Amino acid sequence: MEYDKSIVTILIPILSLLVSLNYIPCKAQLSSTFYDDTCPNALSTIRTSIGAAVTSDRRMAASLIRLHFHDCFVQGCDASILLEVAPSEKDAFRNGGVRGYEVIDDAKAAVESVCPGIVSCADVLAVAARDASVEVGGPSWSVRLGRRDSLTTNPDEANNILPLGSMGLDVLIPIFAQKSLSVRDMVALSGAHTIGQARCVTFRARIYANDSNIDPEFASNLRTNCPQTGGDGNLERLDLVTPNTFDVNYFRNLLERRGLLTSDQALFNGDSTDSIVQEYVDNPALFESDFAAAMVRMGDLDPLTGANGEIRTLCTALN
Repeated sequence: MEYDKSIVTILIPILSLLVSLNYIPCKAQLSSTFYDDTCPNALSTIRTSIGAAVTSDRRMAASLIRLHFHDCFVQGCDASILLEVAPSEKDAFRNGGVRGYEVIDDAKAAVESVCPGIVSCADVLAVAARDASVEVGGPSWSVRLGRRDSLTTNPDEANNILPLGSMGLDVLIPIFAQKSLSVRDMVALSGAHTIGQARCVTFRARIYANDSNIDPEFASNLRTNCPQTGGDGNLERLDLVTPNTFDVNYFRNLLERRGLLTSDQALFNGDSTDSIVQEYVDNPALFESDFAAAMVRMGDLDPLTGANGEIRTLCTALN
């Protein structure tokens, strides 16, 4: 095959310019101003909806942050966890106990009422996580927008990559590293456990193991609500001190060997992350800053942009 040299001569400087500008076809950059022209009331509409949901159920703040996390770790931040197809990520074992789906559905419906077909479910979920944090006294951050919604869902990936409460640092650090999130990001994001609750089935093994890294009185008290058999769905607060307020008491609990989950206490157990936990206890503002920055990085994981995916009308179904 022969090439027209004149065309090549023209294309080379154009391609060089595109590379210098980091231009990637069909992969637009996320931007905090993405909806300023097409749906200027999008963010305020979502904020109102999320505020009402958290006011009605304070636990919902933690649930929405967790829902965003579970979405982003599987296929990227693409609302694949919201799809109700068979098989679905919703039904994956490692998504057991995840909640808040109906809150996202309501927020999406509210946005659709003011600008139909414009705002993706993935963006609604990302904004909802930020607004949920603010509602319980946590940090705010500028959410980068412009994600599109996935056409697929991946329960197998969910069951392979999502972290479990029974994991130690040796497993957790590689999981986060695979997503280009640092050890500090991992510790900061774990700080979301300063709010919310966990099911008995996720921490039973820890409170009956009689390990040295758990306060005996703490474990004994938890056994009352979490018997060795049965009661899998019984709930305990991840932070016994201020379970509905975003603060650093989660990290203070770790210093006292009162982390509810094995993965919590692993952050302060004589290993590499101990110093970060201590930093956050000593400097709450640093924790909030690191948490916000980590949420932005997590929210940027493999978004669908440009011509990829779609803008779902209903978060639960493909158009």
